[in-house]
Amino acid sequence: MNKKALIFWGGWEGHEPEACSAIVEEMLQAEGFETRREEGTAVLAEEGLGQYDLIVPVMTQATIGKDELANLLAAVEAGTGLGGFHGGMGDTFRNEPAYQFMVGGQWVAHPGNILDYRVEITRPDDPLVEGIGGFDYRSEQYYLHVDPGIEVLATTTFSGQHAPWTKGTVMPVVWKHRYGEARVFYSALGHVASEFDVPQMKEILRRGLLWAAR
Repeated sequence: MNKKALIFWGGWEGHEPEACSAIVEEMLQAEGFETRREEGTAVLAEEGLGQYDLIVPVMTQATIGKDELANLLAAVEAGTGLGGFHGGMGDTFRNEPAYQFMVGGQWVAHPGNILDYRVEITRPDDPLVEGIGGFDYRSEQYYLHVDPGIEVLATTTFSGQHAPWTKGTVMPVVWKHRYGEARVFYSALGHVASEFDVPQMKEILRRGLLWAAR
């Protein structure tokens, strides 16, 4: 039986949520997933959310109803995988600490906006990043508040050029962790749809989503 994935999208248009969610849907379909892609959060209130093996948020700076959030948290805690990228998962519900606890982190800044930075692989033996190696990347360099319990797979180091007090700070870029019975995956890469053209970004996300799926 095919695995089932739910992708919900919306929020801030600067992250091109509709285009990015379509790329993710295509990626998962190519891996044999049966997919459902919905705009907004209403789908999260539906009964039977636990039927999905994977939920992918592609939504930035949105709000969520209490019943929707409770249903999402319960489904993931019971084993539905959660995976996503950039602000689409790392800045989805800014006012909901319970959501951030599940994700393992929350976006707080990107000093200097779009710039060139280096991504270093910290766990080269992990199947999610094995064989990829460190790479240069041009995008927003996310500064996140992160859960110390996450398993970090890649990092970036801040130069301090745009926020001097951050000089030398080593920040997680890719991580995984557990939430209840579920696997949770996050990558900070992917500001706009064109970043899927960077092979390392796309491959890390592909592997991460497959790993997170129940």
